[in-house]
Amino acid sequence: MREALDHWDFVIAAYAIGVGALGLLIAWSWQAMRRAERRRDETKRQRTQR
Repeated sequence: MREALDHWDFVIAAYAIGVGALGLLIAWSWQAMRRAERRRDETKRQRTQR
C-alpha cells in the first residue's frame, strides 16, 4: 500500500487563509476610513465655529 499526499487539503487551507486575510484587510480598511471621516468632520466643525 502506498500513501499519497492529497493536495486538496493544502489548496483548501491556502484559500481559507487568503479569504480570512482578505476579510481582516477589509475590516481594518473600513475602520480606518471611519476614523478618517470622523477626523474630517471634527475639523469641519472646528472651522465653522471660528
